[in-house]
Amino acid sequence: MSLFGSLFAGVSGISAQSRAMGMISDNIANVNTTGYKGAEAQFATLVTRQNESSGYRPGGVRPFTRYAIETQGLIQTSDRPTDVAISGNGFFVVNDDATGGGGQFYSRAGSFFTDEFGNLRTSSGFYLQGWELDASENIVDINNIETINVRLLNGVASATTVIDLGANLDADQAVNTGAYTAGDMADYNASGGATGVQPHFSRAVRIYDALGRAHDLDIAFLNDAATNTWNVEIFADPSEVDTTAHTDGLIASGSVVFNGDGTLSTGSTSITPVIGGVVNGPLGIDWSTASGANDSTIVLNLGVDGSSNGLTQFRSASDFAFLNQNGSEVGELNGISIDEEGYVVASFTNSEQRRLYRLPLATFANASALDPRSGNVFAETGDSGTFNLKFVGVGGAGTLTPSSLESANVDLATEFTKMIVTQRAYSANTRVITTTNEMLDELIQVTR
Repeated sequence: MSLFGSLFAGVSGISAQSRAMGMISDNIANVNTTGYKGAEAQFATLVTRQNESSGYRPGGVRPFTRYAIETQGLIQTSDRPTDVAISGNGFFVVNDDATGGGGQFYSRAGSFFTDEFGNLRTSSGFYLQGWELDASENIVDINNIETINVRLLNGVASATTVIDLGANLDADQAVNTGAYTAGDMADYNASGGATGVQPHFSRAVRIYDALGRAHDLDIAFLNDAATNTWNVEIFADPSEVDTTAHTDGLIASGSVVFNGDGTLSTGSTSITPVIGGVVNGPLGIDWSTASGANDSTIVLNLGVDGSSNGLTQFRSASDFAFLNQNGSEVGELNGISIDEEGYVVASFTNSEQRRLYRLPLATFANASALDPRSGNVFAETGDSGTFNLKFVGVGGAGTLTPSSLESANVDLATEFTKMIVTQRAYSANTRVITTTNEMLDELIQVTR
């Protein structure tokens, strides 16, 4: 009986080593597969229970497969802005259906590209999932992820919301001795100089409405008869604004006061918008109905905090020191990238950038128990536990390295060594079978 047991033990050894060789061959075949996690053969004894202490019945060996899913692969740089590598725990969430209604899987392969419909997908056909962001770049629904599509936004315009202005006003400027009423400088501009009061210094500032349309906003100064005091007006072309709200195009008016050393007197700035009427509040602009643009709200910084980088009054020609404003005309989509926080960022030809989605990282209580599937993805199992979506770098989730890829965690030298050992073990098990066969042959010869 034990001789036949030896035969079957040898067969189980051959089967186990064949399975081990299959794992080694898969590892070597996928040595250049992005994010591939190697398989390793592990063995356990197969014991035939003994009924008496004087005998022995061979059992054999049982092979098991262990995937090194939690072993980190080497991070290598890439020249693609939509390539991204995970360092640490976590998986990208992908779906086998562009609508997001198919099977949900998990992958470490961070090589994504845009298909003809604008969806980000892997080369094996799985669609990257993420949280959609609203216009304020906040997550729309934390409980819902969807296929990342970057063609829904072909172009973008950015309305001006902030103007930072620094200027010097000539201390030797002759003061205005005539009558002045708020709005006179706007009236002078609107009438082409026929009425109103000519400003001593003015500068047009290019701003943009919500439709990306450019407008010139004039900021004008008039040296008042009061010592070290200048009148200020902000106005636009009357044809571009609602003149019911903005007579002669006037947006705001007020004054600024300087100290004897030429610096702006702290708390002396008093500029009141015609819409809202809040002193030193944001400038409200009602564009004309014909423009079709949403009304604008712009914060104007004229050194109201007394900063030396704001307005000054020195004996020098009036001129702007600096002028910074945001906003831009319409720009076309010209690039997509993924940053280290997991944001999918769209770049436009007007130098604007917009965050469209944020990538979650899926973590598991026992990631080693995930089920590998074709296409370099894994499926959830009962032993792996339920997935948990986390922000990058938060709650144990790993970090992201943009324009990089995680290599396969396979070492060729180790695999070749395993191959030699496996081949020898396979040969030894075949030797057990041939030797046992010879012994049985001898036994048969005795009976002749």
